[in-house]
Amino acid sequence: MPAVVIVGAQWGDEGKGKVVDLYTERADVVVRFAGGPNAGHTLVVGDEKIIVRLIPSGILRPRARCVMAQGMVVDPAVLLGEIDALAARGTNTSGRLFVSDRAHLILPYHVLVDGLRESAAAESRKIGTTKRGIGPCYEDKAARRGVRAADLRDMGRMLGLVERATAAWAPTIQALGGEVPSPRAIVEALAPLAARIIPIVTDTSVLLEDAVRKGQAILLEGAQGTLLDLDHGTYPFVTSSSAVAGGACVGAGIGPTRIQRVIGITKGYTTRVGAGPFPTELHDEVGERLRTAGGEFGSVTGRPRRTGWLDLPALRYAARVNGLDGLAVTKLDVLTGLSKIGVCVAYDTPNGRTGEFPIDGLEDAKPVYESLPGWAEKLPAVRALSDLPGAAREYLRFVADAVGVPIDIVSVGPRRDETIVLRDAFAS
Repeated sequence: MPAVVIVGAQWGDEGKGKVVDLYTERADVVVRFAGGPNAGHTLVVGDEKIIVRLIPSGILRPRARCVMAQGMVVDPAVLLGEIDALAARGTNTSGRLFVSDRAHLILPYHVLVDGLRESAAAESRKIGTTKRGIGPCYEDKAARRGVRAADLRDMGRMLGLVERATAAWAPTIQALGGEVPSPRAIVEALAPLAARIIPIVTDTSVLLEDAVRKGQAILLEGAQGTLLDLDHGTYPFVTSSSAVAGGACVGAGIGPTRIQRVIGITKGYTTRVGAGPFPTELHDEVGERLRTAGGEFGSVTGRPRRTGWLDLPALRYAARVNGLDGLAVTKLDVLTGLSKIGVCVAYDTPNGRTGEFPIDGLEDAKPVYESLPGWAEKLPAVRALSDLPGAAREYLRFVADAVGVPIDIVSVGPRRDETIVLRDAFAS
């Protein structure tokens, strides 16, 4: 069976939770390969809404083993909180959830630094971080002073690592007006959490290779979106990890020859959370309508998302850097009731008009729009492409043709069953 990678093709919040949950019906192993508790993936089963921030979205499928790979950064308290919340609703994670021994841990000083920095930054320099400690944790990883899940097995060693890290962060914390936390207090608070986490810590790269050799279906789940990728996103307004398909191999410890298909998720419009350029953003009643109808509020922070028309140059860019084989279009139903739908097809820049996404000059680029007819019919009951309103089918065709990537899935509502499946990602 093939390994399939699913990534966000916009600025995150594209609906990865639902799409991954759908694909996991066929998956034996589901892997989160990057990011941390800044990535809230929302799953709707019946009338119940479940939000997972660290645990892979496949956890609701009883047959799926779920892996939190070494590309992730993990807050131990958040992880155990999710495990307990799932247990309270009757979802048993025992024997199905694994954490890479090389995944780095988010500790209290990371959260402290993240919050202090964002609060102290001038308005024009704010990144819009979720203040969950993700960036500082990845900084420690790159500086070779990080604390990994394997270190939970030796609290004496853990104390030395935390002392080293807090000493390195102390000048920053003090300069920002904070109080340096006690390493010993951090380790003492961590000890009871470690006792619960150690049994699920393992070399997950070995687990994945074993699954490959057995011919099992593997689904690799990204976090955030392509335009937030550290290397390929709208820098510096990006996340601290790899959000593109190539990051799946690095973050999961799986070779590129194992990947057979890459699916990119896009909404029928565009949203962004936090600071950074967003050329198609709408500041009018249409933008507010999209926000309200689409429930565009962060699942982790609750912040209202910025909304705008679909950006086709950006989507083509995502298709190129990810090597997309298929698109999953979500929230098509949110566009219902609009008489006209705008689509950005190009940009006017100081150097002329371009169909490419001007990622390094986005602040000075002006979107060029085409207007497509809207539709009034409600979509959640539709289960076949042929049953969609003609204008909705034309909209999807226009997007697929412009991006040069076929559409595999169309989501017409938040529930599992409110979906049109056009192609099976695990089919050979």
